[in-house]
Amino acid sequence: MATAVAEANGVCTRPLLREVVDQETGASTLVPIPCGSTRETVCTPCAIKARRLRIHQCREGWHLTQDPPARPRSLPDADPHPHDLDEARWADDGGNLAPARRIRRRTVSRSTRHLEGFPDLPKKAMGQGTTGAVFVDEKTGREHRPSMFLTLTLGSYGKIRDGVPVDPASYDYRRAALDALTFSRLVDRFWQNMRRCAGYKVQYFAAVEAQKRLAPHLHAAVRGAIPRATIKAVAAGTYFAAWWPSVDVEVYTPDDPEGMPVWDAALGGYVDPGTGEVLPTWDEATRDLAKPAHVATLGKQIDIKGLLGGTPDSDRAVRYLCKYLTKSIAGTYTPAESLDGDDVVPDPAWEALQAARAADYEAHVDRLHAHTSVLPCSPECGNWLRYGVQPKHPTAGLSAGCLSPAHERDNLGLGGRRVLVSRQWSGKTLTQHRADRAAVVREVLQAAGITPEDADRLAASKTLPDGTARFVWREPDHIAETTYVDVIAASLRQAMTRRAQYDAAKQAASPPGSGPPSGPVDNRSATAYAA
Repeated sequence: MATAVAEANGVCTRPLLREVVDQETGASTLVPIPCGSTRETVCTPCAIKARRLRIHQCREGWHLTQDPPARPRSLPDADPHPHDLDEARWADDGGNLAPARRIRRRTVSRSTRHLEGFPDLPKKAMGQGTTGAVFVDEKTGREHRPSMFLTLTLGSYGKIRDGVPVDPASYDYRRAALDALTFSRLVDRFWQNMRRCAGYKVQYFAAVEAQKRLAPHLHAAVRGAIPRATIKAVAAGTYFAAWWPSVDVEVYTPDDPEGMPVWDAALGGYVDPGTGEVLPTWDEATRDLAKPAHVATLGKQIDIKGLLGGTPDSDRAVRYLCKYLTKSIAGTYTPAESLDGDDVVPDPAWEALQAARAADYEAHVDRLHAHTSVLPCSPECGNWLRYGVQPKHPTAGLSAGCLSPAHERDNLGLGGRRVLVSRQWSGKTLTQHRADRAAVVREVLQAAGITPEDADRLAASKTLPDGTARFVWREPDHIAETTYVDVIAASLRQAMTRRAQYDAAKQAASPPGSGPPSGPVDNRSATAYAA
């Protein structure tokens, strides 16, 4: 009951409990720390808070008219990842995307070779700004800085109906799985190419989601306006070539009588479980490749919308962009949501048909997961042992498989970040955005004459006169179930009190008749039913 009420009031339902001892008074207090999960199946209140924070981050950086300061790379929460690196050039070898200076040290030239069949990218001089072009209305003289809402998809793997392959036997699940496992690298390439071709440092806030067929696609808020022809040319010329060994045949499986390859500490590598012969190393297996094991490309369906800041369309686009961030890839659409006929009056025949289609949808998830669970996600993936090759930089313990979340059923190949934000989107880290939201709440309360609770009242940095820490945080030895419930109930009472104070303060500060903006979260995907 406490969990249900807490969830209904936005209080974390599975907090971490820590005991705080006051060295001055000797008093001990149990403090709940929100779990911070971003998945509603784990903790709905924390997931909703995380989604609202992302909405705030997206809005703040989208329609800027001046370049924000670049985030220092030294900040621990600056979310450093390949999407943040402005001038990086990556190799096609599928490794940890080494910069160009490392490429020049390599003796293998295939990494940077342009594959045949892909058009050359358009060329444009690179500028240093991040805000894009300014357009002036000749009649009024008014300046406009339009931005864009962009949707990218993958190609077709077979005909789809109601989110399920019409013919599962001919549906290319293997390619779908490899595309999902390499989608993040393909997206990296797209943004790198876009910056070289747009003429300025393109900044974006993007979310990776699943279509109804469960293939990943990308929604992105892009600052500035880029010609549609340029975007389509960049999409057509963008690819990720995985120069990996062949993944056509599994040499070893856990069901084999002799089992998977085993680690030989003396040799520092994996050997055949029966013969003891050392498996080929990564360098040996990739030395003489004639072609990449897989080439990931974007689909032809690209949706581009121009939007102005401060408009209802822009606000709805932000909310739609963050709509599915609280769901896993496999759980984005429930079987019922993946079906047509929502307006049909239920009857026994329709319910039977719906149950059959739901079973087909679950089978579709299982078939896709069967491939993403055994295919490699990177050169370091433990699944390479299945194909008779030692992973890059092998270590002991990989015989059980890869531990990357990409191989889990919930993720279906997408185990990385669901939100991709360029470094100069807003010039702030997510922690700083969170602090901004807290500061707004404090200002509203103080304006209404309400003194907010000191967030640092139990800080470990507070000291006694002799310089020792006043408050000591530690993990409790034992927590009874009733104690846990009591703590959640206390958090619930505190949250309800704070909410009442904040609502009263907002009401006092708002002019009569004002209210929050409204509007539906429109489906802006032009590819919801794409094959």
